[in-house]
Amino acid sequence: MLQSKFKYALLVTFFVFLVELVGGIWSGSLALLSDAVHVMADVLSLLISWFAIYLSTRPATSSRTFGYHRAEVFAAFINGVSLIGISGWIFYEAYQRYITPEEIQVTFMFVVACFGLFANLFILWQLHGHSHGNLNVRSAVLHVVGDTLSSVAVVVAGLFIYITGWYPIDAILSFLIGGIILFGAFNVTREAVHILLENTPRNTDAHTVAKHLCDLDPVKDVHDMHIWSLCSNYSALSAHIVLDENTTLAHDQILEQINTVLHNQFNINHTTLQLERIACTQAGNLLCNAQHS
Repeated sequence: MLQSKFKYALLVTFFVFLVELVGGIWSGSLALLSDAVHVMADVLSLLISWFAIYLSTRPATSSRTFGYHRAEVFAAFINGVSLIGISGWIFYEAYQRYITPEEIQVTFMFVVACFGLFANLFILWQLHGHSHGNLNVRSAVLHVVGDTLSSVAVVVAGLFIYITGWYPIDAILSFLIGGIILFGAFNVTREAVHILLENTPRNTDAHTVAKHLCDLDPVKDVHDMHIWSLCSNYSALSAHIVLDENTTLAHDQILEQINTVLHNQFNINHTTLQLERIACTQAGNLLCNAQHS
């Protein structure tokens, strides 16, 4: 279903790019040309994201035991970096146009911008609800959101020029477009880098996780714990669990308790746990003790 929606979004976006490119050249509007360049980036973004979604559906292999989940993060990183580059180009061109304003065919600019706006709203409607918890889709949607805002800015610029005849507003709104794109691109790129460096998932703290585990009756302490994300919605954990020497629960019951806490409290679904019956003083890197120190 999601791949099908990406296909339709890709076709519509490419058509918008062709219309806005011709419209921007014909009307002489930098804002419209900036929007066209951003739409072309949308096409590449949707294509990359579509391919990453396809890869993520492929099963794991003996050489890729985690499958292709990381393809999502790489796609988000590429999309984020491309957006940062596009923002820089828009800033440069907007500065040049502000210094030397050029006459714009406002009516044609306005019509093309309205077409782009409605097309982008259609794409957002298609992808609505799929960006939550998926960094790859969110990065692609961010491209489209930025382009939608760009279309709004171009429409506003067209109306303003038609009423006042003041052409520099085209360059000023281009600066605004670049700033909005840059802000979103920075956040997506930062999150992608965070995952690629295998940092602890955001909103998850190792000591907090250890404390929740140590609140379980069979667990005495936790050490050598590592938490990381394969992608934006798939987290993993490995740890050594020190058991209370007086517990009578079987190992499978203890593991079920631990995995339930990790899933319900921290959305961690992939775990590698080693259960140990040793004294706390013998274990290194005791997280529960560190929490109370």
